[in-house]
Amino acid sequence: MEILFGLLVLLLATRAMGEGAMRLSLPASVGEIGVGVLLSVLLFAVGTNHPGLERLLLSEELELIAQAGIFFLVLQAGIDMKPRDIGRQSKASFLVALGGALVPFAAGFALGLAVLPESELKIAQCFFVGVALSITAIPATVKILEEQDLLASRMGQTIVAAAIFDDVIGLFLLAILTSLISDGGVLGIDKLLLLIGQVGVFFAVTVLLGVHVYPHVAAKLKVLQLAAVEFTTLMLVALAYGLFAHLLGLHWIMGAFMAGLFFEPERVGVRAYNEMWIVVVGITGGFLGPIFFATIGLHIDFSVLLATPALVLGLIAIAFAGKLLGAGLPALSMGFGRREALAIGTGMSARGAVELVVISIAIDTGLFAQNGQTFISGLIITAVVTTMMVPLLLQWVLPKKPSV
Repeated sequence: MEILFGLLVLLLATRAMGEGAMRLSLPASVGEIGVGVLLSVLLFAVGTNHPGLERLLLSEELELIAQAGIFFLVLQAGIDMKPRDIGRQSKASFLVALGGALVPFAAGFALGLAVLPESELKIAQCFFVGVALSITAIPATVKILEEQDLLASRMGQTIVAAAIFDDVIGLFLLAILTSLISDGGVLGIDKLLLLIGQVGVFFAVTVLLGVHVYPHVAAKLKVLQLAAVEFTTLMLVALAYGLFAHLLGLHWIMGAFMAGLFFEPERVGVRAYNEMWIVVVGITGGFLGPIFFATIGLHIDFSVLLATPALVLGLIAIAFAGKLLGAGLPALSMGFGRREALAIGTGMSARGAVELVVISIAIDTGLFAQNGQTFISGLIITAVVTTMMVPLLLQWVLPKKPSV
């Protein structure tokens, strides 16, 4: 009964705060995380006096629902991406994605080395900080590009395609991180080569199935005209891909992402795509996503955070500077103007839901169980701050006349 009451309160609060955030032209997730933050403060203030509140907010049932939220968030992220968007800007977008991932990764790793206390898992912890800072989430960026009629421009195509490459790079880095955690923070050359082979096999199999099998299955299901059957099929594919990733020693979210990535109108049909998109977005944005974001907000430790504000500012600075330099400079070298390169770097700076999923993995695996809670809190705040600031900054730096 407690879990039902908890879900009722969380869903009401996250919906109200999410709507409030959207009225301020911010993503709903910002308000939903805010609910978790407020509950975290409440828990810190009265938790010992009200053990029932702590038991409710930190229950295993709530964590399981949050895990389901991760599954649907990553599946939706894959559906929202379209491989065909890589298009003719593939070279420029790959360089932008590579630089935009590696520069903040290296900076985050170095910061972890300098600040984190010595432990057996320090290398894995530093790697995690780098991975979290290397990720890009661009839904808000795409919305602004559409509003400015720049999505079809060379700059807009480069940003969208770079985000796809960035996600693939992020999945590879996540695979290394998962291996580091399971191996106690040590990854030898032989293990790294094996991991590269496992990642290669995973992408080869899922891409081949996505390109050649998806259309045939969709054609068979199209005759039935039943959304329920199509949704079940999508779930089966996502779960099977996730299980395949797990059997290869990779994280299961890679499977959910790849299942969504090739679920395109051209492969499964416009009707099936539109109906499934509505269902997935409804489940994610209407129920599981808000619960996940609220539980993430619960992990912000203000007592630790207030003691080291410089670290949080450093993480935010790396988050922006890493993308501006890592993505902006390659764009400049590929013939974009200074203002366009600045817009590309800015547009790649938002983190959003995907970074929060990576953070949740670190929390679930106990990577920072002994130390480093400040980094967890700081990275959550970094995700929120970048998500809030990028739309505002992008509208300011967008060029009036993009190159074509």
